[in-house]
Amino acid sequence: MTTRVSEDHPGALPQLPLFAQPAPPTKDGRDVPGDPLLGAGRPLSESAAPNGASVDWPLVAALRAQASDQLSQAVAADRARLDRIAQEELGRTVVLDLIETTVADRVNAGLPTLSGPEQDALARAVFDSLFRLGRLQPLVDDDRVENIIITGHDNVLLELTDGSLVDGPPVADSDEELIDFLVFLASRSEVNARGFSAAQPRLHLRLDGGSRLAAAAWVTPRPSVVIRRHRLMEITLDDLVARQMLSPVAASFLRAAVRARKSIVVSGSQGAGKTTLVRALCAEFHPKEALGTFETEYELHLHELPDRHRIVHPWEARPGSGERGPDGRAAGEFTLDDALVDSFRFNLSRQIVGEVRGKEIWAMIKAMESGTGSISTTHASDAVAAIRKLVTCAMEAGPHVTHALATSKLAATIDVIVHLDLRTIDEGGHTTRLRRVAEIIALDPGERDTGYATTHVFAPGPDGTAVPAVLPDAYLDLAAHGFDVAGYLAHTQERS
Repeated sequence: MTTRVSEDHPGALPQLPLFAQPAPPTKDGRDVPGDPLLGAGRPLSESAAPNGASVDWPLVAALRAQASDQLSQAVAADRARLDRIAQEELGRTVVLDLIETTVADRVNAGLPTLSGPEQDALARAVFDSLFRLGRLQPLVDDDRVENIIITGHDNVLLELTDGSLVDGPPVADSDEELIDFLVFLASRSEVNARGFSAAQPRLHLRLDGGSRLAAAAWVTPRPSVVIRRHRLMEITLDDLVARQMLSPVAASFLRAAVRARKSIVVSGSQGAGKTTLVRALCAEFHPKEALGTFETEYELHLHELPDRHRIVHPWEARPGSGERGPDGRAAGEFTLDDALVDSFRFNLSRQIVGEVRGKEIWAMIKAMESGTGSISTTHASDAVAAIRKLVTCAMEAGPHVTHALATSKLAATIDVIVHLDLRTIDEGGHTTRLRRVAEIIALDPGERDTGYATTHVFAPGPDGTAVPAVLPDAYLDLAAHGFDVAGYLAHTQERS
């Protein structure tokens, strides 16, 4: 006969943190299990479990399969009543029963009993594998982790908030298991499910909590995954100055440029901090300005900061699914170009494009021609290269957009380009990544050969951080918006 765990058994499940008290709600009201599994002083390379307890991952897989079967039957029987929150509550009960049975079976078989911390670790791992990110969840929960970089199930690097890179624990027992979990993760979203298969070998997904996941498999030797956490949500230009990302004078210039409704492009390599800088620039908006954000996956999260931004219309692209129609579009596809065109009816004060990748720049140019002070980002190696990149993107709108037309339109509508530099430094085996504002250029229509003229308002200094260079006369007016012109000129005199 199976013995049920009771208060007579040490470590009884009702005392486990996962079940003993209500979990703290997330921003969207969902319950989540317990506290982060990694304490502040815990090495990131160790197994993620409370109080040093290890996790039996094969047992987790077996219990997950049993729990999934039970949940599937329950949901099928009462689908109308069981929304996601109700399913998670039911899941807690199912996990509780399964672990109670497992503990009792071990006692009856004469095997060592699971300690309280071991039961808690097992319960959390099973729950996370059902409703969260499985073995990735503890890493996402840890406040020290900024980015998770995976090239194979057992080759994991963690970029911490201080810029350092450290090894992380395996996130699956095999590459096949990791791919299977990614497929499950892609299909699980109720709002924006994505396909991930040999026919669709790339995945871009917004995760609960706002993290962004990018993955590839079948076209790479091993599955590749990058999860980007967004730790710096309510960031300001002054915060970035404190982090030595830019100088106080450069922050003064950018703050004034935003207030003067200059159209700004932020360029840089992947992971250079473009999204973080855009959030800081947006912090200079008046709280009641009507904003529109346009992203392939939500990253800016301005709509989650109501105290800072009262009116935000956030658009997220959707790739669609199935075969493409006569127009070349998949069923249900919704592009950034579609969103930008639709936004013209929303009486927006500002338009912010998370990343310009293609022809959507043409619709954005139309918005910029109204002088609304837009902000966008793009990948480029330097500020001038960003211009060439955007011209190429504009020409994707069709043969009617020639190189000369795209160049003239961009030169007339973009005012400022801010370029971010990312450097990886290895000192004594300790690897860190440094992010800096390296250039700020002013863009104007001009020279016959290129179709535009650029002025380095800030140029890279000795350490790579932007320092004052040449201030066009037209930008002296920014003093009315708070630009420290005297401080800027003092720096240029010191350099000369």
